[in-house]
Amino acid sequence: MSRNSHYRKHSIAVLACLVLLVLCLAVRAAEPPTAQSGTGGGAERKSVLFFGDSLTAGFGIDPSQAFPALIQEKINAQGWRFRAINAGVSGETTAGGRRRIDWVLQRPIDVFVLELGANDGLRGLPIEEAKQNLQAIIDRVQQKYPRAKIVVVGMQVPTNLGNDYTLRFRGVFPELAKINNAALVPFLLEQVANVPALNLPDGIHPTPAGHKIVAENVWKVLEPVLQSLQP
Repeated sequence: MSRNSHYRKHSIAVLACLVLLVLCLAVRAAEPPTAQSGTGGGAERKSVLFFGDSLTAGFGIDPSQAFPALIQEKINAQGWRFRAINAGVSGETTAGGRRRIDWVLQRPIDVFVLELGANDGLRGLPIEEAKQNLQAIIDRVQQKYPRAKIVVVGMQVPTNLGNDYTLRFRGVFPELAKINNAALVPFLLEQVANVPALNLPDGIHPTPAGHKIVAENVWKVLEPVLQSLQP
């Protein structure tokens, strides 16, 4: 075999490996959000999807300190076979969530925790549009997975946009929960909002200590939902 022929075969082999690597990376990048670590082995675990914005994503802190990961720890402590999936995206609005919901629903969902709306409120976006977007997200989940349990996470905004806007915004979440027979977390940031020691310097996003309280707020409502799905 000539030296040139040997080099050509070697180059083809290297190129094939590179193509395979690119394809593997592309498939991995296209996958929906990954789950937090839970108990391993045995039967398939049910999925609890946290669909939200920077509050869910854990902006400014390590994802392992954000409340979805803390919920996974509580699940593990119970010995339950659920996996918490963090599908939070910083800066997400209800319109953005509506656009990406189909991508997230590529994987089966047993419990869907909807935490969106804060960015709409902070920007003073129309409340009715936010409500329509949230309902459209819930509708899509129920269409794809009719047996999925829905948990609506309530949010509040400061009064700088006026009392009328503040009150109507707050009312969106219990209304959606009632209409859809969903569980309701009254206010995600209860005992955390406006407490400097529990928030990052921006005054909006919780610190790790703040996320521990947020996790408790969510767990009070989520625990019985998960209990109802136990065999």
